[in-house]
Amino acid sequence: MTQASAGDSSVVRRINSTETLRALRGGEVLTVTALMDATGLSRPTVEGVVDGLLAEGLIVESTTTETEDGSRPRGRPARRFRFHVEAGYLLGIDIGIHRIRVLLADLSGTIVGRAARTVEEDCEAEDRLERVRTAVSETLRRAQVPRGSLWGVGVGTPGIVDTDGVVQLASAMPGWNGLDLGARLGRSFRCPVQVENDANLAAIGERWKGVAAGSDDIVYVMAGLSPGAGSFVNGRLHRGFGGAAGEIGALHLLGRQVTPENLLSTTGTPLPPLDEAAVGEVFRHAAEGDATAAEAVDRFVRRLVHDVTALVLALDPEIVVVGGWAAGLAGAVPPLTAELQRLCLRMPRVELSALGADGVALGALRTAMDRVEHRLFAVEHTGSARA
Repeated sequence: MTQASAGDSSVVRRINSTETLRALRGGEVLTVTALMDATGLSRPTVEGVVDGLLAEGLIVESTTTETEDGSRPRGRPARRFRFHVEAGYLLGIDIGIHRIRVLLADLSGTIVGRAARTVEEDCEAEDRLERVRTAVSETLRRAQVPRGSLWGVGVGTPGIVDTDGVVQLASAMPGWNGLDLGARLGRSFRCPVQVENDANLAAIGERWKGVAAGSDDIVYVMAGLSPGAGSFVNGRLHRGFGGAAGEIGALHLLGRQVTPENLLSTTGTPLPPLDEAAVGEVFRHAAEGDATAAEAVDRFVRRLVHDVTALVLALDPEIVVVGGWAAGLAGAVPPLTAELQRLCLRMPRVELSALGADGVALGALRTAMDRVEHRLFAVEHTGSARA
């Protein structure tokens, strides 16, 4: 008879714990008997695993005593357990050109706190980072969550970001080029900090909680004066070799030298670069019937349609999601749909984002959650390991 080594026993315990935790991860409140049915483990094994997970703080005993039909059981009720979603918390941070947004969630992804701060376009890097820290502190204080309870932080930023969290290129924000954003923010936390391009995170957020939920091939277009895009190919985020995939805002350089600032101008003078307020005014006047503004919006939408069509032809997504900060984006959906129908061999579904201003922060939150879940469920599912 072959005797299991200490290492083998450790792996078996880890697999059993993972199986049990998976059964509770979806929010179910289960008894030991129900956990035996869900995992295929014996009662002694489940009881031992439950004791270990209780000691780790990953599960808690539920105080609910009602049965599934809402009645109270007779006699001594069976102990019931649930995943301890309050064991830790996650932060999603969106560092934008004009706004900083913070979302705080428990381990189930339920939002329990938020904060937003406006910031000037010409704000220096140190001041911008300080406003991020202030927004985070305010969020934690209002939610009464200790900083030490954070298990993961996701951060979104404009620009090209490498896998180490260094912003390689972000010309829209002073002092941002070459900034090691992961390291700088990492000093404020005792948990992992992940930094990603904002359009990529918006695509992640849309796939998690938006109109692209359940889709594996997605193009998310973050519309603005310098549009960007995030995409999923076969269920995987496509970053490109150096993290620069989806930078469609540069397509005007390929024989279309008119800048977006000129396209949306109603006075003949270019709009200030990336001026969200000015763009919002143009869209608003167009909606109110101003002919000059309507012409400017039409020019902008036609350029956006050109850029998005190029990306769709290259990637053949199931769905195209149009989002971003620009008010009036719903007006871009019909012409985009018409142009794609004219040019594409296979027509994707085209939708307006339903996440609004939270899209990037939600994607940042999801990346932090993915990292935590990988740690919790690191052992591959290999079937039930009985003991």
